[in-house]
Amino acid sequence: MTDQPRILPCGDSALSFQISERVDAAVNDRIIALARALDRAGIAGVTDRVPTYRALLVTYDPERLRGAQLSERLMDLYEGLDDLGGATRLWRVPAFYGGPAAMDLDTLAAEKGLSPDQLIALHAGAEYRVYMIGFAPGFAYLGGLPELLHTPRLTVPRQLIPAGALGIGGQQASISSVAGPSGWRFLGETPVRLFDPARDTPFLLQAGDRVRFEPVDAATCARLAERAAAGSPLIAPEAA
Repeated sequence: MTDQPRILPCGDSALSFQISERVDAAVNDRIIALARALDRAGIAGVTDRVPTYRALLVTYDPERLRGAQLSERLMDLYEGLDDLGGATRLWRVPAFYGGPAAMDLDTLAAEKGLSPDQLIALHAGAEYRVYMIGFAPGFAYLGGLPELLHTPRLTVPRQLIPAGALGIGGQQASISSVAGPSGWRFLGETPVRLFDPARDTPFLLQAGDRVRFEPVDAATCARLAERAAAGSPLIAPEAA
């Protein structure tokens, strides 16, 4: 069950439609379903929508659409939702648990009382859910990290983490979509790029997608990275 929805203004051209204080798959399913319903409704004046863990941010043109009108339409759409838990996509992501990006692998394994191979098997054995895209272009927040691997972020972030690095932050996993600073812990890398402005669809993942990591060796990762650099797609989604 979800809580009573709340609609909060975000400046004069955006609303946040919040349905819960909790973070779980059922709540996220309703947010994604609301985003789909909004797309289908084709409301004139709506300029964008961003599904998050428990809320949908909707931006609009105030010269074409009033916030009160949009609030009413959103509530109507929410009350009429009928496609919860719709089709999702599964991405099998090649993962190299080694090399320069695996800067926390050995340390984390020791902290958890595991061997590096045991930690890799645990991380790669889980199925992850994309709860939302945010922070950086195409960056996906992944739920489903095994509890034993839950780890606080670093107190002092590192200043440069490469794109494709496989991270752990708190209860979540991630793939760095662009190079930049991060306080997450890192176990390895993937040659798959979550963000590529040259693609027809720059963001690879979307909220509601599922992700599984498939370990590969260093040579395979390097070969796939060369293909990615040449513009070749490395993976395609599987339907639910």
